[in-house]
Amino acid sequence: MIKKHIPNTLTCCNLVSGCAATVFALGGQPGTALLFIVIGAVFDFFDGMSARLLGVSSPIGKELDSLADCVTFGVAPATMVFFHLGVADYPAWLEPLRAVLPFFAYVMAAFSALRLAKFNLDERQAMGFIGLPTPANALFWGSLLVGMGGVLESSPYMVFLVLALVLVCSFVMVSELPMFALKFKHWGWRGNELRYVFIASCVPLLAVFRLSAFAIIVAWYVVLSVYANNKDNKR
Repeated sequence: MIKKHIPNTLTCCNLVSGCAATVFALGGQPGTALLFIVIGAVFDFFDGMSARLLGVSSPIGKELDSLADCVTFGVAPATMVFFHLGVADYPAWLEPLRAVLPFFAYVMAAFSALRLAKFNLDERQAMGFIGLPTPANALFWGSLLVGMGGVLESSPYMVFLVLALVLVCSFVMVSELPMFALKFKHWGWRGNELRYVFIASCVPLLAVFRLSAFAIIVAWYVVLSVYANNKDNKR
């Protein structure tokens, strides 16, 4: 039956997109790399949807999906950071580490793989996430490096911001922080307040900051999740 191969075919397209994104990232074309990450995300969305609609979900499909996501949303954005760290201005005293410091970016790829492995085994993430999803992390970095590249190149000391963000993002991906998903059980306000506030706030951010907005939106998503979690813990 042809239909049973459709989800896995889409997943493989996601994987190919991630490979292309990695190649363009290594070639110093972050904009094109980001484009292929977004294309991969589209394939990632439709492979799961098609598997559910066609009723052909399988254990191998789940494993293949994680492998593809690890490349597209782990290795590819980490490679974008790797290239940036390779060409960024460093303080003079840090120059001796230029040959090795860019490899620090792949710490994020390792944590992306760990987050995906945890997701496969965690049954708590049906209507939300525990930790930052890898596609959101990849979009954050793509938007940051493409849309705010000028800011990151404004000072040799901005390299420390990049390194710090690699650590922060790696931690948040595998953290136990509950994060809301844009899944609606109903369309009413009550119970969906956080989702509607988030969606409404994204519109002006996109209008003002355009491509850079995605990095801000992902950061805002994390902040809202922290707020909601603290609010629930105080009840």
